[in-house]
Amino acid sequence: MRNFTNDAVFDDTLPVGDGLLEAGLRVPLDLLEERMTDWFRRKRYLAEGDTLRVTEMVR
Repeated sequence: MRNFTNDAVFDDTLPVGDGLLEAGLRVPLDLLEERMTDWFRRKRYLAEGDTLRVTEMVR
């Protein structure tokens, strides 16, 4: 995730499927959502008005 965020705090993340990301307990989800939203907007993967939502799944 350092590619998206340029921050070492997100090194404990791993894409595990389409739309799914596994993150360590030390990863601040609100900051991850903010940084990923910014990156997706700059790459034009998110249009103006679209939102990215990061939520915790409890197994």
